[in-house]
Amino acid sequence: MDLPVVYHRDYVTPLPLGHRFPMQKFGLLCEHLIQTGVVGRSQIHTPELPPRAWIELVHCPDYVRHYCEGTLDAKAQRRIGLPWSPGLAHRTQIAVGGAILTAQLALTQGLACNTAGGTHHAFPDFGSGFCIFNDLAIAARVIQHLGLAKKILILDLDVHQGDATAFIFQDDPRVFTFSMHCEANFPARKQQSDLDIPLPIGMEDELYLQTLAQYLPDLLSAFQPDLVLYDAGVDPHGGDRLGKLALTDAGLWRREMQVLTTCISQGYPVAGIIGGGYCDDLEALVRRHALLHRAAAEVYRQYRL
Repeated sequence: MDLPVVYHRDYVTPLPLGHRFPMQKFGLLCEHLIQTGVVGRSQIHTPELPPRAWIELVHCPDYVRHYCEGTLDAKAQRRIGLPWSPGLAHRTQIAVGGAILTAQLALTQGLACNTAGGTHHAFPDFGSGFCIFNDLAIAARVIQHLGLAKKILILDLDVHQGDATAFIFQDDPRVFTFSMHCEANFPARKQQSDLDIPLPIGMEDELYLQTLAQYLPDLLSAFQPDLVLYDAGVDPHGGDRLGKLALTDAGLWRREMQVLTTCISQGYPVAGIIGGGYCDDLEALVRRHALLHRAAAEVYRQYRL
């Protein structure tokens, strides 16, 4: 067996001129992984549109309906930060299906990666920060709903706090939310995760990796999750427009290897989600996101999953 990868092609029409959200990175990432030999086409899994009832395990039915039908009010649309279109609404739901499929594959094969996802700023009744539906939260709820896992760790290393995810699970001891993020960054109003590690502006590779190593092994031993949902945002990179930290490509690679080996060596299955990344150099951004999949392929072979 080889590392399973969930593929997302680009469903949306081009965004308006001047809009700088790199939506086209998702399809480019999968193409890059195939062209560079990180994965073969036999390893690719394509998600399906999930039942709306699964999305409503996390989100209010009225919000889901209004967004999917394009009737969300203008203020709510502005808070999301992305212009609505039928294509985007479809892609958003498919992305949720991708996170669910990645989690299912991780539980059966030990490790799986998505080429999209990480929409951790979407609250039950509104979206924000380019996030519409919270794929991490929905995947966790669906996996529990299907009886596939009981205890889930959401390991969020995106540079921004996983505020909505923390809010959604604040009273649920079956889901542990861990967020290691830049303190002086979006969102201005933080929520309380089960464990928050706020980092100072400009933190570089060595201190970042030491900080992560200080917490992750003990957390795994204490919580003993049935599944780890890993938000591997690359926006802690020093070249990211929205980051404020100073990791290098080498630092991101070491982070991915550190997370995956720490989890897999202890027998905890991991579903990797790419998370945030914002860079005008789209080719460089795709290479950064691919580091998760490169590391996962290496760990998958090393541990003979």
